[in-house]
Amino acid sequence: MDIKNRITELIKIINQANYDYHTLDQPRISDQAYDAFFKELVELETKYPEYKELDSPTQKVGGVVLDGFDKVTHQVPMMSLSNVFNEEELRLFDERIRKVITHFTYVSELKIDGLAVSLVYEKGYFKRAATRGNGLVGEDITQNAKTIKSIPLKLNEAIDIEVRGEIYMPHQSFKKANEERLENNEPLFANPRNAAAGTIRQLDSKIVSKRQLDCFIYTIVNQKDYVDNQKSALNYLRKLGFKVNPYDKHLQSIDDLVQEINQYDQLRKTLPYDTDGVVIKVNEFDLYDKIGLTAKSPKWATAYKFQAEQVETILKDITFQIGRTGVVTPVAELEPVIVSGSKVSRATLHNEDYILSKDIRINDTVLVHKAGEIIPEVIEVVLSQRKHQERFVMIDTCPVCHEPLTRKQGEADYYCTNPTCPGKNVNSLIHFASRVAMDIDTLGEKVVETLHELGFLNTIADIYILKNYQDEIKELPGFGDKKVDKLIEAIEQSKKQPLDKLLFGLGIKHVGAKVAKTLVKHYPSMDLLIQATFEDLNQIKDIGEMIAQSIVSYFSTQQNIELIESLKNMGLNMHYEQDNQVVHMFNDKTFVLTGKLELYTRDEAANIIEKLGGKVSSSVSVKTDFVLAGEDAGSKLKKANELGVKVIDEQTFKVMIDGLY
Repeated sequence: MDIKNRITELIKIINQANYDYHTLDQPRISDQAYDAFFKELVELETKYPEYKELDSPTQKVGGVVLDGFDKVTHQVPMMSLSNVFNEEELRLFDERIRKVITHFTYVSELKIDGLAVSLVYEKGYFKRAATRGNGLVGEDITQNAKTIKSIPLKLNEAIDIEVRGEIYMPHQSFKKANEERLENNEPLFANPRNAAAGTIRQLDSKIVSKRQLDCFIYTIVNQKDYVDNQKSALNYLRKLGFKVNPYDKHLQSIDDLVQEINQYDQLRKTLPYDTDGVVIKVNEFDLYDKIGLTAKSPKWATAYKFQAEQVETILKDITFQIGRTGVVTPVAELEPVIVSGSKVSRATLHNEDYILSKDIRINDTVLVHKAGEIIPEVIEVVLSQRKHQERFVMIDTCPVCHEPLTRKQGEADYYCTNPTCPGKNVNSLIHFASRVAMDIDTLGEKVVETLHELGFLNTIADIYILKNYQDEIKELPGFGDKKVDKLIEAIEQSKKQPLDKLLFGLGIKHVGAKVAKTLVKHYPSMDLLIQATFEDLNQIKDIGEMIAQSIVSYFSTQQNIELIESLKNMGLNMHYEQDNQVVHMFNDKTFVLTGKLELYTRDEAANIIEKLGGKVSSSVSVKTDFVLAGEDAGSKLKKANELGVKVIDEQTFKVMIDGLY
């Protein structure tokens, strides 16, 4: 087999599959076939790195970790658009143009709610991506943009071109990202736009790849060099291989435009991504100079901004729900109403500060919308309809166990600190048994609640003595022999789960799935972790003061230690099986890579270090063991010399790899 030709063939197959799926939304090969081709390509590129091509789809997996983002000066400023908010303002925009030009047409395009990006290609190959910034200077996000599957690494024509578009997070990706953050006890993203903006500025491109951003391209810089009008520009962008939003229209008059905007307003509620308006441009490029610009925006284009759908309803009550960590959250109980196509009867009120800042009261008429078209939220009180409602007062005792609530200084949330609170315990039991923790099949939310109400389940340890009550449980409505036998078997199997799953399942504040994995690699048994001090934990990368304090606090509580002892006696796995690690001088050594490497790519060097038991960090500190420096090494090399960290070149690195150092 000709390796080079096979790699080229695989790149062509996978890039076409990415284009079909992510740009055309018309997949032509199965996921299984795609995965097989991709696996083969990764293996060949790893074995024969000299044949890796610039447009290889393996770049979209990410893996580059940056210190920060370089500044990029836009050769052509990224101007913002003026806004209009109703038909009257839209017609005034049209009149201003007609005072200068009488014969012209419009193109309308959906305005995607994301963040603007500029992409530069040289001879058809992707070179650089930059954010808008202040319009004159943005940030270089090239490595992160490479991970977005709808951004081509190679165009269908070998041309030099700069294009601009909008990076966004689809609703499905947003939901998945928030589910993951929930599992890891991290704050949820407020809406897809914020999630996209936060993601694209991640320093680790693997995180960006995992979040599954998308991108629509909508214009060409110096467009007159390529086409004559905006409609042709959109078609040319599609021809080059870019993803272009399908909802654009060439319109002959302002009346046509008004009618089209009304249709867009209905359409947007059905789309799998957020839009916040319609971009309107004069179609003919040769008229732009005559129409002119203002200091901030072109006069030949504007953005019609949609009104977010806001629906009036009655806030009948404010109830409170308690999470497994003890956080008490106020919830609006609403007169049911249809918002953005679905029925809403409850909405988040976030916390006490949110309610007081908006002066929300029971029996108020309120405006409700869906944040990011997804999460129901009370946004405003209709004060004109208020009568004699009483001001909101936050509860001071737990809604379940009635013990006093506490609010820590600097935090917005109230907590129930009662370790035996039934409300917390039910949620703790549900979390412990969940798929992402101990994965106890058949012990779902409803089953936990039923067994809790009947007194069979009050603590995590009770799960493992349910087998003592099999006969009684089998007599309960909805259970029976087969269901209970399956439940007991699943509980027994869960004892074999790895230590990080158990640690995550315990529900220690701030210890999500990722933190749990980090902890067990440093403390491969529960006993070792229990003995860890705050100072020890705080030394671990990714374990800050807040997490370290939470862990020490958890294991200093006698009730928690007794729970661990009970679980240990019941046969749960309390040890973490380390992967077989090569004994090498890199074991537990921390490297920082800087400058341009010749013998290896940064990814290759990092992979070698990690396979030999070392770690790669993005910044130099006193904890750094080696700095691998290539050509044009900058601030990291300087800092290494200042701190006395050992600096090595690639030849020395190669000798160290072979164990000859």
